[in-house]
Amino acid sequence: MNARHTIRSLVAMAAWAAMGHAGAAMTDDEAARLGKDLTPIGAERAGNKAGSIPAWDGGLNKAPAGADLSKGYADPFAGEKPLYTISAANMAQYKDVLAPGQMELMKRYPGYKLNVYPTHRTAAYPQSIYDAVKAEGVKAVITGGGTGVSGVAKSTVPFPIPKQGVEVMWNHMMRYRGGSFVRYSAEFPVQASGSFTPLTRSEYTLQSAVLDKPENNRMLYALFHVTGPSSQAGELDMLHSPQDQTKEPNLIWVYNAGQRRVLRAPDLCCDTPGQGSDGLRTTDDYDGFFGPTDRYDWKLVGKKEMLISYNNYRLNSKSLKYTDLVRPTNLNPDLVRYELHRVWVVEATLKQGMRHAYAKRTFYFDEDSWHLAHADQYDGRGELWRIHEEHLMQFYDAPVLFNTGDVVYDLQARRYVVVGVSNQEKPIKFGLKPDLAFFSTDNLRRMAN
Repeated sequence: MNARHTIRSLVAMAAWAAMGHAGAAMTDDEAARLGKDLTPIGAERAGNKAGSIPAWDGGLNKAPAGADLSKGYADPFAGEKPLYTISAANMAQYKDVLAPGQMELMKRYPGYKLNVYPTHRTAAYPQSIYDAVKAEGVKAVITGGGTGVSGVAKSTVPFPIPKQGVEVMWNHMMRYRGGSFVRYSAEFPVQASGSFTPLTRSEYTLQSAVLDKPENNRMLYALFHVTGPSSQAGELDMLHSPQDQTKEPNLIWVYNAGQRRVLRAPDLCCDTPGQGSDGLRTTDDYDGFFGPTDRYDWKLVGKKEMLISYNNYRLNSKSLKYTDLVRPTNLNPDLVRYELHRVWVVEATLKQGMRHAYAKRTFYFDEDSWHLAHADQYDGRGELWRIHEEHLMQFYDAPVLFNTGDVVYDLQARRYVVVGVSNQEKPIKFGLKPDLAFFSTDNLRRMAN
């Protein structure tokens, strides 16, 4: 692969935003492109000129023959071998398709490398999702200077042809997650020696877009139930996330097992240390980024080709133990699959007078799913501090592209935290019957008893 031919910056889009078009909804002519030269959610359907990124052909929306989901997800690409491997020794040759954080990890940790495989554009969603994106994209507008979205009820990609950075952020936060699911997962900060103690949780999520009669100003509901270790088992957090953050902030309740009380937790936000992370990630690091959008200025840099973690069926395998995943300085690189994909690049700069541990953040979003793939995060001195990698995979039964775990590397602490892995847990379940009562404070109290 010739790296000089892999970069494709769409500077015109950033210029378009600067000319004052950023607040406008998608036009009818733009909507007509969805499902034609663009995929139904706004990615370029065509492959790249080099042939290293293929055209999107509908994605992967059914299980391979003989797959048994009760035993996990079968790998449709199990027979493939890496095309090449990138390490500190040869990374300069590929710098155009790498993020600064990836290169820094290779410099610091000899065990960190990228095994690069053929690219497969597997992202696929139900037809109802595609229909809603096209129908409502002509109505969607940003409100409150970037803190909300109006004009959509069923669309999970309000801005399939984005013209400003904050629109990309809302595409990521609102993206389709299977409608409703329960995920059984583990999170664990890794000590310098490579030792760790998993915190396990059950995570229930419901998107308002799939409800027949959604509540006003609701985007997503989530409930997190800690199941281990015994010292933390029974802790509960619940979130009601609004679609317009100017009308109300995220509503969060917690059950503290020690106090045996359900309490509102308005301060559980933003740069508060994430539960179970040993201070190695922030609360809004969840899902790559999930939090208020009012603290940053969001710059749409454009689009480029980049090596990101994708189609990670091997990493998701139920045959692996968590000890197979972990190395002292980084995740076991021989289990991680990287592919060349096009990504949207958004740069976030902390606003004057606003507070957050990260003064600057650069986000890279997969064009086929709007899912965050990678983030580089900087401290107040402008130094690269934390590097966030999302390990993506198409869950073909849902169908939805989602992560099969993510990792935040803290360069200052020289440690990392693994989030959302499920190798030793029950398989994720999508398409649960929507039940708003489950996400009530009354149910939170019942679960606590």
